[in-house]
Order: sequence, then C-alpha cells, then structure tokens
Amino acid sequence: MNDSPLALLGGVPAVTAPGPHFVWPPIEDADRRAVAAQLETAVSIPDRSGIVADLEGALASYLGVRHVVTTCTGTAALHSMYAAAGIGPGDEVIVPALTFHATATPLFHLGAHPVLADVDDRGQLDLDDASRRLTARTKAVVAVHLWGLPEDMDALVSFADEHELMLLEDGSHAHGATWKHQMAGTFGTASAFSLNGPKPLSAGEGGFVATDDTELYYRALLHGQYNKRCRREIPATHPLARFAVTGMGLKLRIHPLAAALARAQLTRLDGRLAGRQEIAARMCAALDDVPGIRVPHVPVSARPSWYTLPLRYEPADLGGLPLQQFLDALRAEGATETDQPGSTCPLGTHPLFQAPGALLPGYAGRQCPAASNFPAAEHVHATTFKLPVWHREEDVCLADAYTGAVAKIASHAKDLL
Repeated sequence: MNDSPLALLGGVPAVTAPGPHFVWPPIEDADRRAVAAQLETAVSIPDRSGIVADLEGALASYLGVRHVVTTCTGTAALHSMYAAAGIGPGDEVIVPALTFHATATPLFHLGAHPVLADVDDRGQLDLDDASRRLTARTKAVVAVHLWGLPEDMDALVSFADEHELMLLEDGSHAHGATWKHQMAGTFGTASAFSLNGPKPLSAGEGGFVATDDTELYYRALLHGQYNKRCRREIPATHPLARFAVTGMGLKLRIHPLAAALARAQLTRLDGRLAGRQEIAARMCAALDDVPGIRVPHVPVSARPSWYTLPLRYEPADLGGLPLQQFLDALRAEGATETDQPGSTCPLGTHPLFQAPGALLPGYAGRQCPAASNFPAAEHVHATTFKLPVWHREEDVCLADAYTGAVAKIASHAKDLL
C-alpha cells in the first residue's frame, strides 16, 4: 500500500488554487482606457509624435539615456541595434552560447557571424572562453541579462575596453534591473529590449533600442523608421540625410496601440519590480536549504528584474532522480506554471546555427561549433527549471505554495525512485 504524500502517487496536492496562477502583463482599467483612447486618436503614426514620442521620451528618461527608438518586436530592436552599430559582412560578434536565439540571429541578416562563447556556472558569459574566440574580425561583444539577472558589468566593460570591442546589451528580460545602481542597458554603446507579452514591461509585442550615441540613433532610424521620421529627425546637412525617404528599406515601427499599452504599463513598472524583489527574496529563502535545489546567486551589486526565478536542479542530492520526473511530480502538486527553458537554450542545438546555409545562401558551408563545444551552456540548460515571480501581496500564499511543493517533492524524492 502506498502512503506517500506526493500527489503524483495519490497524495493531496500542495497547490490547490485554480489556475492559471500567473498572467502577464496585468491589465488594469488604466491600460484599457489608454488603448481605447489611442484607438480614437491614431492607429498609424509615421513619425515621432503622439504616443510614440511620449513612450520613447518616458523610456529614455527612465533609463537615463539620450535616445530611444521603438520597434515592432524585440527581435527587430536587436536587428536595428546591430545595423546601427555598423555590424556588417564578415564582422564577428561574441554572443553567449546560452540565450534566446534572437540575440544572435539578426546578425545573419547583416552578413555578420555570431561567435558563440560558453557561459559560466551561473549561465553568464565566460570571459575566459570569450577571449579564446577573439580574432582580428571581432567587432563587438553582447551582454545578455538572462532571466532579468544583470551580468557583471564591471567585468564586461573591462573586457570590452581591453580588447577594443564595442559593448552591446540585450536587456530583453531586464527592464529596471541594475548593476551598482546603474540601469541594465546603459553600459554599452547601445542596448535592445523586448516588449513582448511576458517581459517585465510589456506592449504585447514591441521593442526598443536605447543609446547615448546620436549617430547610432540616426542609423537606427534609417534601419526601420524610413521617410517622415528620418526626414524630420536627421539634420538635412547630415551625410545620410539623403537616404531618409527609403532608409534601409525596412519598416519596423511599433504599433500605436502597443505603444499606448507599454506607456500605461511603464507608470507601474517600479512598483511591480519592488513587489517581485520581495517575493523573489521570500521564495529564495524558502528554497535555500532544500536538497537538490540551488537558488540563483545575486551579487550585492545587482538588482534583478526577476523575469522569472531560475532554479538549478542537482539530481545527485536526490538519489539521481531525473529532472523530468521531479517536474512531473511538481506539476502533479498543482504547480502548473513550472517550466523548463525551451527556445532559450544552447544556440548550437538549433539547426539554423548548425547549417545556416540551408536558409541563408550567404552562409553556405558555414557551420557553428557543435553544442558539445559549450559544455557549461549544455549543463546549465539541462539542470535549470523556472518558477514565476509574482509581485502582489495577495500572491504571497501562491508563491509559498509553489516553494512548498518543491520542498515537499525534495523531501520525498525517494518515493519516486
């Protein structure tokens, strides 16, 4: 007769609240009013005016930068950032081997080469490995603030300076995150952010480029904001002004309704991040001594945005119980929002990186190093699972139930062996 308390084996689930347990972004009446008002004002804005100008100005003020250019997606923001930074054919850009693929894929469309470098045990760029992959063609290095945990920007700035590289940032998970009280996305020459649905700041779909470099700003406009905006913002005396009507031929503008949603959401971002800080600290404290579970290390210099809570699984502490069995048991406990990283994975596992020439003829014959060349990226990905980080006081009980479910399974892992 089985008397295990685990729900997978017939016990009572630890999480009994009906789902879904986490929905983002939280939509309030202010968001509905902002989008409805914009619907009556303009659903197409071809220049920097109205809600687009309002959002870009607010984002620039929030980050403390001179320029922001909004885009239709975070992928488009990365594409515009690289193009505006002058990345072109034959250039090499150091990218962490463990990230979402859009950190690197726009480089293919510029004729450049993403050069993958392994990560350390925290999942952040391994600068020793990166240094071994430098060549005379290396032009830039990308800092990725994965899961909203800021990179060690002291080390990355020093690395970029030492090797005379441009430092660029992918802050797609990290709106409002800081390193030594400086905003993520403000350390390099430019940064790109996503405003996709689950991001800390959401427009549903959208993105933006942030920079203090006015020349880069003009080139970002030319990359995806052609005609009226370029003609009105790029001085007529500038050498590139003659390209204003066509730009580089791409239209990557944000939709005004998305801009309205993001602008309304931005007014509440800091409050939500503060709530996430408190609940993430509570969840980490609850899991800190749970066998088989390692909570993220947060340096005193860092303030994460907690896009998610990435946990590391150590099966040896639980009798070798495979992660998949652990997660099956966790979901059976009612922790249905538990997730494993999917497309955020070692980039070398994607067919596009293994054989880009099949889709991009300019890369015929080019192949990235095998995924096995990045053992830390493989290991970190294979041992990571994620929990939501809530922000409201009324969600504390749910957060406690989730961490309680993790601890319950760890305490009774032998029942699953």
